[in-house]
Parts: sequence; structure tokens; C-alpha cells
Amino acid sequence: MSLAQVHHISAAAGDESAEGRFTAVGRGVTAALLAELEPLFAYVLPDGAPHRPTDAELRSLPQAFTYAALSDGSRVVGRTAPARGESSAPVRFHTHAVHIPVGVPLPGGRLPVEAWRSPHWATVTPAGGASLSDPLGALPPGPAPVREGLDDFAVSRGPWLAAVLSDLRRASEEAAPAGGPVVLVERRSADVARWLGLAAVALPRESAERLTFTTYTRRPGSSALRVVGVAPEDAAAAREAGLRVHVCADRPPVDGTGDVWARTAARVWRSRAPELFQEARGLPGDPFAAGPLAVVALCAGVGLGSEERAAAAGWAAERPYALDAKRTGQLVEALTSPGIDDRTGSEFDAVGRLFGALDGRCPAPVTAPLAAMLVTEAVRGGNGSLELPRRDAFVGPEGEAIAGVLGPEILTELESGAGGSRPVARTVQLLRVARLLGMNTRDLLPGVATRLAPALLRETEAETEGPEEYEGPGRPEEAAEAAAGPLRAAGTPGLTGSRGAPRTPGAPRPSGAPRTPGSAGTPAAPRPSGTAGSPEAPAFAPALLELLDEQFDVRTALLGALDRIAPEDPGAVARFLERVALPFTGTQALPHLRMCAEAPGAMTTLGRDRTALWHRILRAAGLSPFAEPLVLRTAAGLVWEDRAPTVEEARLLLEAATSDAHRAAGTWSRLADAALGAPADAEEAEALAHDLLRAFPQEIQGRERAALQLLALCRDLRTGAPEPGWADRVRTLRDRAAPLEPPVQERAFCALAERLLAPDRPGAELYAFVRSDDTDLIAAYDRAARTEPTRTRLRTQPAYAADCFTVWTAHPHVGPAWTTTAAALLEEVLRPAVRSMSAELVAEVEETVGRTGSSGRANAFRDWNRSRTLGRLGRRIVGRVRRG
Repeated sequence: MSLAQVHHISAAAGDESAEGRFTAVGRGVTAALLAELEPLFAYVLPDGAPHRPTDAELRSLPQAFTYAALSDGSRVVGRTAPARGESSAPVRFHTHAVHIPVGVPLPGGRLPVEAWRSPHWATVTPAGGASLSDPLGALPPGPAPVREGLDDFAVSRGPWLAAVLSDLRRASEEAAPAGGPVVLVERRSADVARWLGLAAVALPRESAERLTFTTYTRRPGSSALRVVGVAPEDAAAAREAGLRVHVCADRPPVDGTGDVWARTAARVWRSRAPELFQEARGLPGDPFAAGPLAVVALCAGVGLGSEERAAAAGWAAERPYALDAKRTGQLVEALTSPGIDDRTGSEFDAVGRLFGALDGRCPAPVTAPLAAMLVTEAVRGGNGSLELPRRDAFVGPEGEAIAGVLGPEILTELESGAGGSRPVARTVQLLRVARLLGMNTRDLLPGVATRLAPALLRETEAETEGPEEYEGPGRPEEAAEAAAGPLRAAGTPGLTGSRGAPRTPGAPRPSGAPRTPGSAGTPAAPRPSGTAGSPEAPAFAPALLELLDEQFDVRTALLGALDRIAPEDPGAVARFLERVALPFTGTQALPHLRMCAEAPGAMTTLGRDRTALWHRILRAAGLSPFAEPLVLRTAAGLVWEDRAPTVEEARLLLEAATSDAHRAAGTWSRLADAALGAPADAEEAEALAHDLLRAFPQEIQGRERAALQLLALCRDLRTGAPEPGWADRVRTLRDRAAPLEPPVQERAFCALAERLLAPDRPGAELYAFVRSDDTDLIAAYDRAARTEPTRTRLRTQPAYAADCFTVWTAHPHVGPAWTTTAAALLEEVLRPAVRSMSAELVAEVEETVGRTGSSGRANAFRDWNRSRTLGRLGRRIVGRVRRG
């Protein structure tokens, strides 16, 4: 079929006397198409071009080789070249174009860019308006001349190659990309055509046919084509227009491209192996996937980067059936070459998937290099995410060789005491590789497990999200819902002081760390925390579970080590077990692990009922506290975490086991916390303190012991007969227990004051109290004297009123605290009580004062009672105080 040809000639720029015109138009080209073609043939001279060029200068001007799609679906291929004009217009621009109707391929199945070197492009309109020869149909058979020299050109443009190919690939997509054409900046328009030739070879045919272009223009921003070439002087304008510009005539670019296909294609071109593009298109997969091209490149000996090698391995892993035995061997050899030193984690992961796909499908000698490479990386590269080969991958000399090389390294690292800071994934990987290579690690396992167990908890805690502190819901159903969440994710819940500082189990609380008032007084729900929903497993979990499934001896050692450290931090172990379902259903006892595993579900079910929770968790141990006292510590840590039990809960704990068991478990300190942290009105705290001092006389020492002794003294003051000297003893114990918990001090001062206000208080104790002039104790005495029970007794018992008058007037010189308080009690407490009495009761008070004191004191009471103001005695007392 003969294609219609068109010739057009235009005047040089600035020649307003001449107009462009079509000098020859082939059959079938309509006027509408001509109107659409004419803007495509516009030509603007480069800056600085001479007005009357010589023949050499004329030949050096750029030529615009253009391929465009027209509105009716047809296409046009043409060349615009400067030509000699008349004297009035020394330079004209002649366009020779071929119109390609819709659905008609180019002659010989050529691509448009293959015609740019055709010798039949005319520079003048032929006589008679008909071309002597078709520039497309007259191309020689075989590879078109456009491919000649492309290898050298690709090597010369190596730094720009990947980025340009990536943009040309995007420009060839079915939907034209937004943002205007890709701009190629070259000093010669022929080099732009060479770029298009590189793309035509690398791209699939349908993509190359969509790539409309021109090799030269001065107006890239207004072009509707997908690729345009410009001279260097127009690069800045193209950038200002927001176009994607590649200045291939300047310094090489610094940044590369992330397009792995384009990088692979660039390496193929630089290796002068363009035939690999067609070979890759014969493999299954996306046409622009890097995998097929990377596979054929590696099989052909082309050196690729790590990402490209990873793409090849990943593609082959997904389609192991697509390669024959020869290519598979070549690919494995290329991937495992000892000369490669830039492998990345993603490449090793892809190689691991490839080994998994080929293992069992190919002979062992083919896959053995892959297995050796993976194992070597696992040991030396520290890649904990690798999918390791099966154990039988190294049966025979290959296994002996790799074990001889890596074995000593593995054993040395596993023996290293630095294992405590070694990541869990690393230790797990080493143990798995050791078994894979048939190494004997039995003697190392106890030490490895001892170091690995705390590392598991540490890394799990580090991956846990920040806590949401649980303050205790208001309704039981809220408690159950909150308890259903994961265990509290922050802090170390084990045995801690009231301020949250870690404390050695069984050790007394350090001096200077009083309990928070009421910290053990109000029961609260066990505090689950963290975020709602199922907790995610840590990153090392899959490999760890595989290790425990593979190696029974490792499982036994590790579970035993975890069980041993669980009593020290049961909350952390419970959170770990909630995220990693360890298999401990075998014959090992593991009481502490079983308790930690039971805790989350028990919290969900029982909510606020800590007593029921305690019993359920303790039953989960499967051992009695008498046989294994440490289960007490584990259960207490899970139920109360860093809080103190209430007094009632503490008595439950104390009765659950003997004092020896609590002593061995260190839980006696929680019982002391409960007694000292109880509210001031918790009556059982005094009895609990008495029992604790008897049960743990050697363990409870220092400030904590003094505080408990003070509580026990309160019990004796209220219910028994304390040893003489108790007034001074209260002050002594208070000072030893400093800083004393406010509820304990309040309880002690109140008990002392009530005992001193009792009618039968010993005089010596009262005298010692008054002589101490202790401001805090006297203030507590003042508060107790003003309570309603004391006021009622004063109004109804004349003997008690007489006794109080005697006490409050008997020691006027001991000190300002007592003197001021006594005077105030006389006026504000006793006087209202006496005035409310009948005359008979007042007389009885006066008679009792005289009988128990002297006639002078009876007269003093009479004068005090008759006075409506402070009275002479009161004024005398106050005057003495002021003079003092």
C-alpha cells in the first residue's frame, strides 16, 4: 500500500514577506488534516543562527524529526530541515511527511523512529509534486540503520540513562501522563533521535508506538507530543514551564531513579546487550517488571545492583517453572557470586524465597550455593528475618564445609556474656543455624536460656505502646470491660515501694519513703492497661515459636528460665505471654508461667474482685505455697502489681501460708505496706501490725519497724495495758519512723490523746506528756478534748469535770504550747460544760476538786466558775504565758 506524502515549505523567522505553504499533498489528506499538520511543521531557528549561513552552517542546523498522532486517529511521520532559499529568504524550512491512516502499520512493521536515518527524506519538493521514493517503504531489510551506534551512545550517556528511560517509559503509557512532555536537552537533534531509538528497543512495541515525539523545538511548553528535544539554551525555559527536563549535554545528575526496571534496562544497554530486551519479553510477567529483564541479564553475565538482583530472585521464586535447568543454574551462580559485596536485606529475603521455591524441585548441587549463602548471611550479616533452609539442605560435604567455617563463630557468640544485650532475633537465629548445621549446643543452652529469657521481656516491653493509666471504672460492668484489655504496658510492676521505685523482694522500705495516705484503703480493680484490643506479637515471635517447635531442648531450657524470673516481674511475663503464645503444656511444672498466663483471662472474668482473682491465679500454679513459696510473690505481683493490698486482703495473704513461706517469697513487705498504707479509720491495721511484728521480727527493721510498733502501741493504748512510759514511747517511735505516713501518725496521736483524757490515765504518763511540750501531740490532745464524747462526759460526770479542771490548771509553767492549750480548753470546753450543769452537779464538781486537791484549789474553782469572763485565775495564767 502506498502512503500519502506531504511537502511543506516555510520562510525563515522574521521574513514577513513570505508565507509557509504546502507544495505537494498526496491523495487522501484532507484540508482539515493539513490545518492540523501545519503547526507541527513550524520551525524556529536556534539563537545566534546566521542570517545567511554557509553550506556547512546550514547542514549543522538542527533537524526536527517528528512523529505525531492526529485527531482522527491517523499518524504522521516527517522531517523538517533547513534548506537554501532565494535571495529574499536565504533560509527556508522544508518538511517532508508521510501520512499513516488509521489501522495501517508502517511498512515492514517498522517503528516510526527507525525512519529518521532514511536516505529518502527530501529537502526540496519533487518535480510534479510526487516523491520518487517512499522514505518509509524504501528502508533496507533487517535491523534498521537507527540501531547502528546505539551501544556506544548508551555507554556515553550512562549517567543519564536510567532516569531518561524511566521517564520515557511513563510517557509511553496508554493514558498520556499529565504535566507536559518529557524534555531531552542535547546539543545535536540526532542525539535526541538516538534516545528515542534506545527507548524503542527497550520498550514493548505497543508502548513505543504511543511515544509521540519531535527531536527539535523551541516551544516545549506548548507541545502536545510526549517527548521533545531542545537545545541547551532552551533548557531553563522548559524548567520554568514545570516540565520534566533531562539536560544530557551538561554535568551528570547526582540523584538516581527509584525505577528498578529502568536501572536494569540501563545496565543492559551499557553492557551492549540490547537483544536481552526481546528475550525478557518472552518471559511471563508485567512488561515493565524488573524481574524478567534482571533474570536474563544475570544469566547473560550482566552485572546488576542489589535491588535488581532482588527483583530477579523474587520473580524466579514466584515462577520457578518459567526457567529451564540451564537458566536456573546460571541465575543461582550469578546470585551467589563471591565477588558481590553490596547485598542488602531485601536481596537476601528474595534469595531465601527463591531457595524455598527451588528446594526439592532442583538437584541439591544447584540449590546448595543458595543455602550456603543464606546461612552465612544469617550468621555474619545478622539478618534475623531470613527464611532458613531445611535441615537436610546441607547433608553431605556441603554441610560439613559450611559447618566447619561457621561453627566456631556461632559457638563463640552464643558463649559470649554479652548475650544479655544481644537482640532476641539474633540469638534465635544462631540457635536455629546451629541445629541446621548439626552442631552440639547442649552445654551452652543453660547460659543461653538464662540470658535470652529477660531479653524476651525487655524487647516485648520496648515494643508495647504507651500506657493509659487505669483509674478504676465507676460501674462493675465497666470494670469487667476494662479488665478485658491487655495487662498494663508500662513500668515494672513487681514488688515496688509506694512511690513506684523498684525494691528487692523481702527488703524493708528505705527510710524516707512513706506510704501515700489511703493507698491501701480502697479496693480497686486490677489495673489492666495499654490500648484496647488484641496486643500484637513482637517482631521476633514467629522465629521464636519456630525455634521452640524445632528444638525440644531449647524449649525446655527457655521455659524453665522464664519460670525462674517470673516471680521477679510477673506483670512483664504476663504481658509477654499475652502477645506470644508459648507452648508450655508439656510435662514441665512451670507454676509461675501458668499463673502469668491465667492472669489476663481471670481479670476479664472477675473484674474488681481481687480476692477471687488471687485464689484463681494461685490455683493455676498447680503447686501449694507450702511446697513452692515463690508462687505467693508471683500471685501478689499479678493481682496487686505496684499497689498495696487492703488490710483485709493482707490478712488473707497472711493466712494463706506460713510466715516461713512469706519470708521466702518476700511477700511480707506487701503485708507491711498494707498495714502502714491503711486509712486512719481502718481498725484492723493495728492488729495486723502486731501480727507482722511477731511473724517477721528479723525482716522488718528500721523506719518500717518503728512505724509498725507505733501501730501496735495504738492497739495496746485502746484495748490493753501498755508498758509504762508509753507517752514518751509514742514520741520516740514517731521520730524513728520519720517520715511517718500521715494515717499512722494520726492514728497514734489520736490513741495517745484519748488515753490521756481517760479518767484512769496514769499520772506519770500525763506528766511526761505535759512536760514534753510537743506541739503536734498537744494539738492532737486539744482536738480530742473538743470532740463530742469528751464534752458529753464533762457535762454528765462531775468527777471527770473536776479531774480535767485539775489537769488543765496544774502545770502553768511547763511551756507555751501546753499553757495556751490548757487555758483555751478551760474557757472553750470546760466552762460551757459546767454552765450547763445543775447547781447540785456544780457543787459536786467543787467538792471533788477540793477532796482530790486542796482547799485552795477548791477556792480557785469557785472563783473561776463565778467569773463571767476569763477570771482572775485565767488572767494570771495568761499573764504568765505572755511574760514567758
